[in-house]
Amino acid sequence: MESPKVLAVITARAGSKALPGKNIKLLGGKPLIAYSIYAAKQSRLLSDVIVSTDGEEIAAIARAEGADVPFLRPAELSTDETTHIPVMQHAITFMENKLGKRYDYVVILQPTSPFRFVDDIDLTLKKLIERGADSAVTIYEVEAGHHPIKFKTLEKDDRIKPWYGIHEPSHLRQGLPLVYKRSSAVYAMRRDLIMDGKLYGDHVVGHIVPQDRSIDIDTAIDWVKAEYMLEQLKKYFDF
Repeated sequence: MESPKVLAVITARAGSKALPGKNIKLLGGKPLIAYSIYAAKQSRLLSDVIVSTDGEEIAAIARAEGADVPFLRPAELSTDETTHIPVMQHAITFMENKLGKRYDYVVILQPTSPFRFVDDIDLTLKKLIERGADSAVTIYEVEAGHHPIKFKTLEKDDRIKPWYGIHEPSHLRQGLPLVYKRSSAVYAMRRDLIMDGKLYGDHVVGHIVPQDRSIDIDTAIDWVKAEYMLEQLKKYFDF
């Protein structure tokens, strides 16, 4: 049986406002985007890996790290309002026309989640395929102290109401249902789902990853957290 054709796209827009130049900012002496390139290149399931960027400097650094950057993303697909869907549709169309083949699945890898392992990619993708799902994402378990049962809404008369539907029990760490949060490390989906203008679909499955490797860098504070996390993870990212 022929292996599924899978395109992975590392999405790296140049115009970050909260943390300018973050996709190529040095983390542990390496450009941030290098971590995603390193993990993707180790995958046993990805057929092709490319970087989609509108930045010449990002493209040059990505190529130096061994990535394929087959185009510069058009400016109209690189605004603050641009979602993943048109970016992925552009990348899929370009690569299918270039290589003369049709992909079965596509994977989105954001440089701002640098601490994914190659198994995070392959096991998420494997779960998507084996479950016959529309899409699959990495998730991590939410600690009891941040459980949504603790969340409240504030009414106009300052009355507090439970967001979760019930007030938190007195025994906070016992009997709480496990809840998970999307980690942003890996998004995998059927190729046709994206081309139909959808990111998740109706059947979404999750692959659990450790919280201590889950971060989505957006602000300067996130960057400080990432530097601290890297100190604990150095042995896994010696490349």
